[in-house]
Amino acid sequence: MPEGKIVKALSGFYYVLDEDGIVTQCRGRGVFRKKKITPLVGDEVVFQAENETDGYILEVKQRKNELVRPPVANVDQAILVFSSVEPSFSTALLDRFLVLVEFNHIEPIICITKMDLATKEEGKKMEEYADHYQKVGYPVILTSSETDEGIHDLAPFLAGKISVFAGQSGVGKSSLLNAIRPDLALKTDEISTHLGRGKHTTRHVELITIDNGLVADTPGFSSLEFTDIELEDLNYCFPEIQKASEDCKFRGCLHLSEPKCKVKEEVAAFKIPAYRYEHYTEFIQEIKDRKPKY
Repeated sequence: MPEGKIVKALSGFYYVLDEDGIVTQCRGRGVFRKKKITPLVGDEVVFQAENETDGYILEVKQRKNELVRPPVANVDQAILVFSSVEPSFSTALLDRFLVLVEFNHIEPIICITKMDLATKEEGKKMEEYADHYQKVGYPVILTSSETDEGIHDLAPFLAGKISVFAGQSGVGKSSLLNAIRPDLALKTDEISTHLGRGKHTTRHVELITIDNGLVADTPGFSSLEFTDIELEDLNYCFPEIQKASEDCKFRGCLHLSEPKCKVKEEVAAFKIPAYRYEHYTEFIQEIKDRKPKY
């Protein structure tokens, strides 16, 4: 039986790309509904088909990871797209994305867009933030879809990987992809000034071939909840906190009020940015306040 990867899911159909570069339109077998398995874009599957428009998915292979919003499986890396302005850059939202990406064992790459619209002062602030996150170990690329700033720096990251472009609505994800590969002509839209956020122009998840890699242009997120993350997991989702915690006096230190906490020492010494620690403590409280699952 032929095998392939789901590159698009739309209206109950799954479009499977095989090793010969042929895309076959498939439906899922009823057995998936009984087993409560929903095939996702990015899934490796076994299928059968007599022609390119009438196939059936027989098996979904084991996933290395999966995201709920956007619904994508087997992602190698996430390009977290945040604008310097319109909408304004938010470290709190970026850190929330980073935690979710780290928790799912996906490599994050931070991409700050619309640098051409930033004032000199705003541009300098973006460079400072970029320096902070690079010291943590995250690649950061400052870009502009209008001037092509940083576009050529981003493209090499995409080769041979499944990447998901994710971020708040209106930050310019589709514009960025159009700048990397102009023939895509993905639909973009201006930010709604009334709502202060972008109109949803991306209606479904699809993997697009770019520079020998596959890229998902995804809908903007409206909610990012730590549904499955436990208190002990959060430490590992902040690499600089996890590293410093190795020298804490107590094993299992939550870095809140424990004595001789190395993390708090490094925050006081400005080695860990105060806003990163602040977001860590906010997320700890959010997880504590979460309603238990039964």
